[in-house]
Amino acid sequence: MNSFRFPLLPIPWCVLLVAVAALPAGAAEIDSGAQASAPDEAGAAAATAVERVVVTANRSPTDADHVGQSFTVLTLDQLRQDQEISLADIVARTPGVTLARNGGPGQPTSLFIRGADSGQTLVLIDGVKVNDPSDPNSGYDFANLDVGDIARVEVLRGPQSTLYGSEAIGGVVNIVTAQPTAPFQGDIQAEGGSYGTAYVRAGLGGKADRFDWRLAAWYHSTDSVSAFDKTFGGTGNDPFHTAGASGRLTYALTPGLQLDERAYFTWSRTEFDGFDTPTFTFGNDNEFGRIRQVVDYTGLNASLLDGRLKNRLAFEYSSLNRQYEDPNQPGSKFTFLDTGAATTVEDEGVFAIAPGYQAVFGAQSARSTIDTASPPFAPRFKAGATLTSGYGQLSGEVLPNLTLTAGGRYDDHSTFGGHATGQASAAWRLNGGDTILRASFGQGFKAPSLFQLYSPFGNLTLRPEEANGWDAGIEQRFLAGRVDLQASYFGRETRNLIDFVSCFGITTGACAGNTVGGFYDNIARTSAQGVEVQATWRASDRLTLAGNYTYDHDVDRSPGSPTRGLQLARRPRNTANLTASYVWPVGLTTAVAVRYADRSYDNAANTIPLQSYVLWDLRASYPIGRRVALYGRIENLTDKHYETTYQYGTLGRAAYAGVRYQF
Repeated sequence: MNSFRFPLLPIPWCVLLVAVAALPAGAAEIDSGAQASAPDEAGAAAATAVERVVVTANRSPTDADHVGQSFTVLTLDQLRQDQEISLADIVARTPGVTLARNGGPGQPTSLFIRGADSGQTLVLIDGVKVNDPSDPNSGYDFANLDVGDIARVEVLRGPQSTLYGSEAIGGVVNIVTAQPTAPFQGDIQAEGGSYGTAYVRAGLGGKADRFDWRLAAWYHSTDSVSAFDKTFGGTGNDPFHTAGASGRLTYALTPGLQLDERAYFTWSRTEFDGFDTPTFTFGNDNEFGRIRQVVDYTGLNASLLDGRLKNRLAFEYSSLNRQYEDPNQPGSKFTFLDTGAATTVEDEGVFAIAPGYQAVFGAQSARSTIDTASPPFAPRFKAGATLTSGYGQLSGEVLPNLTLTAGGRYDDHSTFGGHATGQASAAWRLNGGDTILRASFGQGFKAPSLFQLYSPFGNLTLRPEEANGWDAGIEQRFLAGRVDLQASYFGRETRNLIDFVSCFGITTGACAGNTVGGFYDNIARTSAQGVEVQATWRASDRLTLAGNYTYDHDVDRSPGSPTRGLQLARRPRNTANLTASYVWPVGLTTAVAVRYADRSYDNAANTIPLQSYVLWDLRASYPIGRRVALYGRIENLTDKHYETTYQYGTLGRAAYAGVRYQF
């Protein structure tokens, strides 16, 4: 492994404040009934007094002080404080996460966790894997994911494949929608502002002795900006419209058996720029796309042996349909037709072996399919594959205040065969819990995508991408918990990465007989090392400082590659976030937020730079009684021009205002 060196790059003054600042989302302090919080934003400070619990992707609820892995939990209060409509923009402010977007809202959006490829992040919505099987890299596009009725987001950093399987090399983003907490309750939100933005959302639910239910719907529309940056000649705007709905129902069939039903749906229409047909030159384009996503979870939850054994049997389904059209294209107006779907059957159990000891175990079978075409340029093709898995994990407090966890997994793929992964972690609580030492080692893997295996460029001999990752850190609390400082040192080595091999002009070797210009192969390696620092200082009952800083050194290690030793594309080495919030005596809450991203590159050769930038936001909220809250924000206060992807536009200064009402 290569030696680790701290950066010698200039960093704005705001980064230096991180040592005494904090990101509220950095602490895993969540209330199991978080969605019942009041509409004002002052509730975040009160949240620090509740029991520290982390719930990770429908596995076993565990006290955060017993978890050895690196994670962040965003509560409903924290989502409301941020005020953003796009969930990706909120998650990108957490440690170790960066974002790249091809334009304004609704344009293709990728998240990178600790520098791993966007296709190496597993995304779950209410327990269902939503990575797109039809995507060439089986990644998840966050473009259409608004906050909607989301009540909690859990970000697990580092390889997590032992419990979560394929794609969990960089980490896991687990998204949980709201659950009812009262016999009858509801909430309404409306917002408007710059760029013709309009957003409305409503939710309704109830909780009774034997059943709970919750329904929600939302609509978001914006004129946005030109996806092709106007600095380079972009004209007009590329509007984005999306609507969504979610719902859940639980019903106790017997005291020990419960029906669990969850559903999630989104629809969107986006105009975008790119490589226009039929000239295929980059620039203004009249193309637009429609995207529809459906997610469903149906499960039976059983409680046995006086509650010591909890088991769930679940049927999970997700599908994503895309239709892209170009009115300027001769003949067929469709440029891309695509449907990816996944069906999973899973059985999972959690057994309390003895006080302080528990086991998690399960088995699942997932069938993924792709049906795609690019008329009139590429013919339609359909394919599918099955991944059958078994996993288990044991954790226990082997010594007072020392919790050890270890687990393993075996996956059998219908094409490449079997693959095993494992992980282990430790959490050691000292000084009455004010000091926590954490360490973990985990393996990750990513099965070749259906496109990489079966498309005209496919290769049936592909092996899975593999990674070994580790981290070690400390959490220290001072001044009766008013200061919480966390620091982690992490590393990851990834091998067998799948990349495209071009055969243009080559007719020998592996390219002999290739008629489509290239193929996919396991030819790449990468490494990542870095540091994450976050802290919380509740200076008073009114003032909270919040921040995080990440140094992430991501490097191409591919043998014989001309880009060996260079920085991975679109991964800034230094990123930081800082927030200062104050609750005034009249109840008004104001906040200043700063985001910093270091210089990065848009291409693997590091010849197209993306300059560093600092973005300033102002936020305010004011409660009117217990049921109504007014809020507003100014984003990119200094009207900074910046890029996360070369030649793609970003929003300038923008102002928004809204109201929330709950009953």
